[in-house]
Amino acid sequence: MKRFGLSLSFIAILHIMALAIFFIFRLTLYAVTAYDFTEDVGFSVKSVAFLKGLWFDNVIACYVSILPLTVIVIASMFRNVGRWVFNVCAVFICIMFSVCFIVAGANIPYFCYFFTNINSSIFNWFGYGTTTGGMIFQESSYWLPLALTLVLTVVYWIMALRLSVRFHRMIAAFTPPHCNVLNYSVIPLLGVGCIGLCLFGIRGRVGYNPIKVSQAYYCQDPFLNQLGVNPVFNLLTSALDDMRKENRPIELVDEDTAVDNVRRFLGRQGVDGVSPIARTVEPNDSADRKNVVIILMESMSASLMQSFGQEKCLTPYLDSLITVSRSYRNFYSSGLHTNHGIYSTLYSFPTILKRNAMKGTRIPVYSGLPTVLADNGYHNMFFMTHESQYDNMNAFLRTNGFHEIYAQENYPADKVVNSFGVPDDYLFSYAMEKINGYARSGQPFLSVLLTISNHPPYIIPSYFSPKTDEISEQIVEYADHSIKQFMESARQQPWYDNTLFVLLGDHGKLVGNPECEMPQCHNHIPLIIHGNGIEPSAVDDYCCQADVAPTLLDMLGIGYVQNNFGVNLNREQRPCAVYTNDKHVAARNSSRLFIYDPSESIKYYYRVEEDGTLAATERDSAFCAMEEYCFSMLQATQFLTREQLTVDNALSIRSATR
Repeated sequence: MKRFGLSLSFIAILHIMALAIFFIFRLTLYAVTAYDFTEDVGFSVKSVAFLKGLWFDNVIACYVSILPLTVIVIASMFRNVGRWVFNVCAVFICIMFSVCFIVAGANIPYFCYFFTNINSSIFNWFGYGTTTGGMIFQESSYWLPLALTLVLTVVYWIMALRLSVRFHRMIAAFTPPHCNVLNYSVIPLLGVGCIGLCLFGIRGRVGYNPIKVSQAYYCQDPFLNQLGVNPVFNLLTSALDDMRKENRPIELVDEDTAVDNVRRFLGRQGVDGVSPIARTVEPNDSADRKNVVIILMESMSASLMQSFGQEKCLTPYLDSLITVSRSYRNFYSSGLHTNHGIYSTLYSFPTILKRNAMKGTRIPVYSGLPTVLADNGYHNMFFMTHESQYDNMNAFLRTNGFHEIYAQENYPADKVVNSFGVPDDYLFSYAMEKINGYARSGQPFLSVLLTISNHPPYIIPSYFSPKTDEISEQIVEYADHSIKQFMESARQQPWYDNTLFVLLGDHGKLVGNPECEMPQCHNHIPLIIHGNGIEPSAVDDYCCQADVAPTLLDMLGIGYVQNNFGVNLNREQRPCAVYTNDKHVAARNSSRLFIYDPSESIKYYYRVEEDGTLAATERDSAFCAMEEYCFSMLQATQFLTREQLTVDNALSIRSATR
């Protein structure tokens, strides 16, 4: 057992040494950049970044350690931990950590220049070896991290090889036991336990998702949020992001043509230093700076409501609310997933098939409703039921305008009912308490509440008595009931009369039988704007989630630089709604539906009959115009996001996050 314990100690010491060197790199990065980048916050806030950094560093160290650990365990079982085993393990660990240290060292100048951790974009430089080498060795500011990397790597090699010799001598001093009981019983159990711990270290956490970059984000300081991410972890995960099928580029139309078309469609001239589709929106000083509460309703297809033709009374409250609000009868979600609904509703960009624009190692920066409101003195809160790192929400939302994120980590464990966290009614009651507490400050606020109950697995609270028999319908009743409770509670609050309430689906779901390749109930969702002074009306214009933010900002009278694809529904109209699902893109207006499958290069054309049914038809000039509009919007979206032309000014990305 002593021989086995010494063998494990050898791996553990090399592991801890690597963690210490990662800490030195992180401390160096902090020392050379903190003055320029970090906010003036206390030691306790800054220390969290280093604790999270240790967490991420351990993930990478466990990846390196698991193979040598397995070799040591197997060799110990057969009492064959010879000198060659220690030497091979030491050399393997040294080589792997040397690569990690090179990445960590290179991350220091990379971060100083780009204000982001090193990522897969560096692979683009490999084709310019001479130029890249000259840049590295001719720039004097790079010499410190180069020297630090060299020194720490050499020190690690020397110490690792010396430890290899020393531990082998210590083990050789113990005479192997004659009895093999321990070797064939206790040692395997302990070995499997150690390997299991290492695997847990690789996963990084006990939740249903393994550790992701989002876990490092914890405050409003963009520098501290990124400081905790291990650069090797960031590089590897960003490379994997690039390899995902859904992130492959689309080729619908020439990009230059697409941008020109979007400028023409939206009437934009562009703003120098921002983007070719940006425009300046002047403020309306006579408008009220009201609070904004947005309820993103999970899977709330318009087809579930009697207001849109549903026979059963599943949403009595929402149907009653429509009659006293402004509603949009032909409103479409940008995509088929919750991340699409958040992204398009708040930041006014279309979504592209199943691509998750929020879920990337490199956190993009956007100007949208949260950032504009934050710049105008609003305090922004986001409430979700599940873990905050799901779909990278924590990192993305904190980077893009939100001050507070409330998620499953904030709720009592006994309130969690399934893998998606707490039920809707608890989310609403928790949010109401937080909103009331903040409203006392007198500062305007934006609160976004993302529901979940209308998503499998369905959990109906015991206290709720539905009127229907199918659980898929009962859960809709419960979701509607939870919203009613929240709105009735809000009506009793002093901030109610000075608040705009916006209720919309994050996307729809299948209701009834699909009528075409792309069921309309997947994207056709309700949009309800309710509040003091809002005249009840039903708007028939075709519109999308991307139009929510510019419409609300117009109602609030706030001036800003608009750099997105949304239109102000109070003053503008679209020729058609543009939306996608995982496989298709579509354009829809009152008389036509165009669908395209990029993977198969198949186009579908439908005529909308008077009763709302669809009939297959032939392509005509109107379809050509819809196709051009749809393709141009999506292709220009890809161009702006790829080129990072998504902020509202010419400042750097880090400035946009402040």
